[in-house]
Amino acid sequence: MAQHFDREEYNWRMRRLLDAMQDNELDAMLLFAQESMYWLTGYDTFGFCFFQTLVVKADGSMNLLTRSADLRQARHTSIIENISIWTDRANADPTMDLKNLLNDLDLLGCRIGVEYDTHGLTGSNSRKLDNQLQSFGDLSDASGLVSSLRLIKSPAEIDCIKTAAGLADAALDAAMPLIKPGGNEADILAAMQSAVFAGGGDYPANEFIIGSGADALLCRYKSGRRVLEDNDQLTLEWAGVYGHYHAAMMRTVIVGKPTERHLELYDVCRETLEEIEKVLRPGHNFGDVFATHAKVMEDRGLTRHRLNACGYSLGARFTPSWMEREMFYSGNEQNIRADMSLFVHMIIMDSETNTAMTLGHPYLTTEEEPAALSAHNLDLIVR
Repeated sequence: MAQHFDREEYNWRMRRLLDAMQDNELDAMLLFAQESMYWLTGYDTFGFCFFQTLVVKADGSMNLLTRSADLRQARHTSIIENISIWTDRANADPTMDLKNLLNDLDLLGCRIGVEYDTHGLTGSNSRKLDNQLQSFGDLSDASGLVSSLRLIKSPAEIDCIKTAAGLADAALDAAMPLIKPGGNEADILAAMQSAVFAGGGDYPANEFIIGSGADALLCRYKSGRRVLEDNDQLTLEWAGVYGHYHAAMMRTVIVGKPTERHLELYDVCRETLEEIEKVLRPGHNFGDVFATHAKVMEDRGLTRHRLNACGYSLGARFTPSWMEREMFYSGNEQNIRADMSLFVHMIIMDSETNTAMTLGHPYLTTEEEPAALSAHNLDLIVR
């Protein structure tokens, strides 16, 4: 078996899950989120895009129901011992196989928590699941149960995150010599991803974001590459990834001479991020972080140019997004606690002047002020 953590780490995670299940009076959990399975057992695959679930009973026993293609994957990467296979065939309904498995596990009539809010459970399969189990047991939506446990990182997880942060720094370092007039976005992107791989890292859970010129105002990946001009703007959002743990960063780099608007927006990004650092600690919540962001932006007359969120929790994530469930948006009452890995991003996109400015940095929370995970400073990068 090839897990990233030792057995005692997984035992600790299981104890936390079982305590949470007891608090919620659950006899079993159906885990569909790949990151939940990975966190609990080390199971590492992309086969979650098809139907599979990990059944966790209140006694700590686990049973994985998956496809034949993932049988060896589960045996090699995880601590799961009991694996059942549903058969690919025309008109297959794996939820029927699940119902039979749950019956064999003596869970008829029991209270069962389900991770509904995940890309590992499609809408179609969710409807089949409810149809099969509506009279089998008492189903409840337990989508946030494991993800809430994953917010607080263990020392072993923090080691992975710090390694990932080093890879994020290496990616930016690799890009710098290529960011110049005549530089090609394709070469920049290749150098950044190569630096992560060369450092022993992984593919990110979503694509690196790169865009210059007018595309610098986009904060999503799109196909197509461009050559940088003498005076240009380049927005990059990327992550170092190690053991699927992400450390994300974001910068808008100026090629040539920055405009007055670039400098103005950068000053606001820097000021906002520094104000957020003052509340990125225990005693505050995720909503407080966004409120700080929104106030500075409003005071500077930039409300219409900002986004409605300014970051999120980071951790081990799988396609299609490295964002965790908990985000910095209005009204989020999730408390900030020590040992959270958080990404704060300032994104200002002024479509009226075609000016982009971003500044994103990863942090590890402590009992006091947050610790920046990147060795890079927050200065505006001008090439």
